[in-house]
Amino acid sequence: MAIHFDEFEFFRRRHRLIDAMEAKGLDGMLLFQQESMYWLTGYDTFGFCFFQCLYVGSDGTMALLTRSADLRQAQHTSILKDIRIWKDGKDANPSLDLVAMVKDLGGAGKRLGVEYDAYGLSHFHGKRLESAFEGHGTLIDASDIVTRLRAVKSADEIAYVREAARLSDLADKAGIAAIHAGADEGAILAAQHNAIFANGGDYPGNEFIIGSGRDALLCRYKAGRRALDANDQITLEFAGTYRHYHAALMRTVVVGEPRPLHISYHAAAKEALLACEAALKPGATAGEVFSAHTKTFDAHGLSEHRLNACGYSLGAKFTPSWMDWPMFYENNDWVIEPGMVMFAHMILMDSASETAMCLGRTYLVGEKGAEALNGHDLGLMQR
Repeated sequence: MAIHFDEFEFFRRRHRLIDAMEAKGLDGMLLFQQESMYWLTGYDTFGFCFFQCLYVGSDGTMALLTRSADLRQAQHTSILKDIRIWKDGKDANPSLDLVAMVKDLGGAGKRLGVEYDAYGLSHFHGKRLESAFEGHGTLIDASDIVTRLRAVKSADEIAYVREAARLSDLADKAGIAAIHAGADEGAILAAQHNAIFANGGDYPGNEFIIGSGRDALLCRYKAGRRALDANDQITLEFAGTYRHYHAALMRTVVVGEPRPLHISYHAAAKEALLACEAALKPGATAGEVFSAHTKTFDAHGLSEHRLNACGYSLGAKFTPSWMDWPMFYENNDWVIEPGMVMFAHMILMDSASETAMCLGRTYLVGEKGAEALNGHDLGLMQR
């Protein structure tokens, strides 16, 4: 069976959730985030693009409502014993099936926390959910409860993060080796993915970001490829992924002779990254880490070229994004704790000169500060 944690690990997680539910006065949870289902049970699927829900009662009872296509997926990848199916059909309304399941498990008429902030719970299904539960329970937005629990990683999870970091370094090395004048972006992507898959890694939560020339200023994936010029720049943002746990890395590589702006921007990015690293410690807030980023770049006169966020939490994530909470942005009061895994990215995008310079790596927060897990060479990469 493809279950990546032992029973005690899942038992411990479930009781952390039960304690959090008690603190919020909840009798049960309706979980729609795939990350929550994976964290609590090991259930591994992309079937969350359809309606499915994991019910967790305050007594620890768990039951999954999903489609027939995911029955065996849940049986093979999770610790769940109670798996129920809603039937596809023209007039199907799985929210009614969910009400029946919750009622059967003793949760009817109770206070139920709901993960409304979930890719699998569209507005269409959300309205149906609320309509179905009228008179059958009180629904309360509890979207962040499991998200906050997941933010602090266990020792078992950290072992997977470290393996993901190892894979990211292999992809980094392979990608840089594939960069040269005339190289096709597709060959660089292939080299990175091959390094990860050939060494036991998994698909990432979103596409790798790659862009050269003026597209080096983009921090999203786009379709289409080009070959590198003799003097060029290429921005790569990617993640090693192991058992769905991510370790991201980002850098801009210069092809040929670097421009003076490449050199000065790289120096500022490195300084900002190390400032964020120093600020990333237990008791600090995510907003304080962002402030270290802004103060450094602004002191270099680069405020118009930086972004309004400079990183985020990483963990076991599913499509469409490997980004998790908390994020480093202004005044975010989320307190940093030991066991958190955070990606800090310093991104400079100068549209006037079409100059890009990015530098980022993943950190593990320890008792006293942050440990860099990957991307140990912070020098300006030239090919």
